[in-house]
Amino acid sequence: MDREFLIDLFADFGPVAIRKMFSGYGISADGINFALALRAGLFFRADEVTIPDFEAEGSKPFQYSTRAKTVLVTSYWELPARLFDDSEELAQWARAALAAAQRAKVKKGKKAAKKATTKKRSANKVAKKAVRRVG
Repeated sequence: MDREFLIDLFADFGPVAIRKMFSGYGISADGINFALALRAGLFFRADEVTIPDFEAEGSKPFQYSTRAKTVLVTSYWELPARLFDDSEELAQWARAALAAAQRAKVKKGKKAAKKATTKKRSANKVAKKAVRRVG
């Protein structure tokens, strides 16, 4: 898939940014990556909300092989082939993929905030123990 094909493919969805990534392209909207166009196909971001739709279509998650093992990337699923001929429905799937990517970003932000709070609490405990020892 080349850049022009992808721009045409997402025309009903709206403007997308297409950047070179790995062996293909990363596709984003509003600064959030929601799709990968690779030699293996076109993959959309998915989560617990959207994975059942991919499963119902018989799609599989993205995977790649290293020398030691095959890695399954369950956050990206192959776009059903029939959608390449239905730009309006593809746009709906793209909106759902963007929403999944946005949910993942929010979830990641909450995890980072929780981790920072936990670190701060641990540092406070250490500081209090040090003050007790000195005092």
